[in-house]
Amino acid sequence: MNMKEDHPMHLKAYKYRLYPNKQQEEYLSKVFGCVRFIWNRMLDEKMNATGHIPQVTPAQYKEEYPWLYEVDSLALANTQLHLEKAFRNHFRDPKRFKKPSFKKKRNEQSFTTNHVNGNIKIDFDNSTVKIPKLNIPIKVKFHRKFEGTVKSVTIRKKPSGRYYVSILVEEKIEPLKPVYSACGIDVGIKDFATITQGNGVTKKRIHKPNPEYLEKSKMMLTKLQRQLDKKVHPRRKGDKTKKSKNYIKYAKRVAKLHEHVSNQRLDFLHKLSSTVIHENQVIVVEDLNVEGMLKNRHLAKTISSVSWSTFINMLQYKADWYDREFIKEDRFFASTQKCSKCGYKNPLLKDLSIREWICPVCGTHHDRDENSSDNGYEVALIRLKQLVGQELPEPTPVERDNMDDRMATYLKSEPSLKQEATTSTSGR
Repeated sequence: MNMKEDHPMHLKAYKYRLYPNKQQEEYLSKVFGCVRFIWNRMLDEKMNATGHIPQVTPAQYKEEYPWLYEVDSLALANTQLHLEKAFRNHFRDPKRFKKPSFKKKRNEQSFTTNHVNGNIKIDFDNSTVKIPKLNIPIKVKFHRKFEGTVKSVTIRKKPSGRYYVSILVEEKIEPLKPVYSACGIDVGIKDFATITQGNGVTKKRIHKPNPEYLEKSKMMLTKLQRQLDKKVHPRRKGDKTKKSKNYIKYAKRVAKLHEHVSNQRLDFLHKLSSTVIHENQVIVVEDLNVEGMLKNRHLAKTISSVSWSTFINMLQYKADWYDREFIKEDRFFASTQKCSKCGYKNPLLKDLSIREWICPVCGTHHDRDENSSDNGYEVALIRLKQLVGQELPEPTPVERDNMDDRMATYLKSEPSLKQEATTSTSGR
């Protein structure tokens, strides 16, 4: 949380809908196939290698498979880099990153190409994007413009048949004006987020209900999947039955509905995370063991659909963009069990079915989620006091109006606070 005259450069991706014609679809399909082939071939060689794993590049396959010359060489090179990164992540943290698996044609297809010597051209006036090896620019729906240096372009084809382009741009993002507010966030299932925020003088609590987009589409999804299962298609592994046209048609309908639910969820998460970042200078979130929670078969589907990890990641990178303070509580910090009034730790709250309790020491009635967000708020408030450099007194109306100016003046003289806090709290 420091005021900087020279704003640092950040990488930001802009996603748009693509509308390729038939000729362009054929080329994109060819690139998807070549990228998938390189990934699967390299993965197979690594998995079957005994002893030393040979270092092979996509260029070495071109003599044996000359049709690889027909697609962008940067897309093939990036495939090798992505595979190596996937292995490094898996070896570093096997619990978090799974071992790389073979790519299938029926799943989402994608490739990435880098911006080198003007090989990628973005035309906002004509709403087109030009990529290597394709002479005719592809039509794009630019719903917003960007400024900065284009680093790379990723093109995706969803199972629904829709195409999207993600343009990675390096640009300066101006930090938000400092605000005299901090918040603690508890995520849950019934209420997606319980937020306690304030400045030490005034405090409010916000309950954000879980939108349950998947549950609302469940009836239609079940109907479509039943109709899909009735169509002619392979029933088991090794079955040579071809998929009928009706099967392909209904499979796209199911994929479009899943994509619609995913878009609804992302829209909700982006709007909520942006609101939290704009309204608070310090944000404290509990560090959840989501992987462990998913082992509970009664809650796994619901937990997956609420996307807690995605929401927390959004808060983290937006805080970095806009010069906010993001803190993850220690995973073993008993934010739910600890009384936010007197600090008593209730050992009986390990059972998730207990949603309310009364502190035997101070007699305060607690809601489980509200108490957790209150404890997070106290941590955020302590950090806010450190950033402002003073205890929070009862402000007069005039002082309250001048709080932002007082904070800005202090921040100019304390440039290293955020870096120290980031170093001590970024245990990913």
